[in-house]
Amino acid sequence: MKARSQAFTGLRTFATDVANGFFELTHSSLALLGLAVAFAALALVMRPDLRQMGEGELMGWLQERQVAMDGFATEPFASERATASNPKDLPTEQAAVAYWLSKKYRVAPEPLAVLVSEAYAIGARTKLDPTLILSVMAVESSFNPFAQSNVGAQGLMQVMTRVHTDKYEDFGGRFAAFDPVANLRVGVKVLQECIARAGSVEGGLRFYVGAANLPDDAGYAGKVLAEHFRLRQVANASGKAPVLATRAAPVQATPAPAQQPEKVALLGDGL
Repeated sequence: MKARSQAFTGLRTFATDVANGFFELTHSSLALLGLAVAFAALALVMRPDLRQMGEGELMGWLQERQVAMDGFATEPFASERATASNPKDLPTEQAAVAYWLSKKYRVAPEPLAVLVSEAYAIGARTKLDPTLILSVMAVESSFNPFAQSNVGAQGLMQVMTRVHTDKYEDFGGRFAAFDPVANLRVGVKVLQECIARAGSVEGGLRFYVGAANLPDDAGYAGKVLAEHFRLRQVANASGKAPVLATRAAPVQATPAPAQQPEKVALLGDGL
């Protein structure tokens, strides 16, 4: 009986020693792990280049996993590339114009909000009525930023890119013709030069479409001025006075001749 009791006591002592040893070992390991984490955090704070490299490696791995799973990488900032904004954030007059154009031309109001805002901003700087700018855009491309004519006029304002390549240099080159805002700004510059050269809005529109030296502009100026008149009505109906004085009376579009003017006149205009 005594021998059995001693054996039991020995086993309990052995178990206690093993448990204490395991606790000490685990405690020491956790302490070492904590120290390692602390040193790693300190190193990352002291060496931001290491942190950036680590973040880059982690992001690359995550993107590779995403591509493997879905077939494409996650782009959380893709919306920042979109040319769009909330029309409700625009001033009352601009919002009214944006919604009216959206309904008429079946274009989403969000990208139109950016174009309308830009037209008003650049119109104030160039002393051109922003609704005239938007009217040119409507007649030229119906707000299709990727439109191209058979003679090479491109983008929202249908600018002859090969003629006005120099005007796109500040935007990174000729491919900016398909960036809506860049095309708008270049188109306004061309329109402004055309109006200054002709001495009137209607004459400038004839220059813009390349019909300055032709007997007829196929009703182009009439279409733009008629659209301009409608847009001014929309803007004025919003309860706000016109931003600029340039206004156009409704003009009857002249019948189109058999051959439409192609913007060839601009080739020799020195614009």
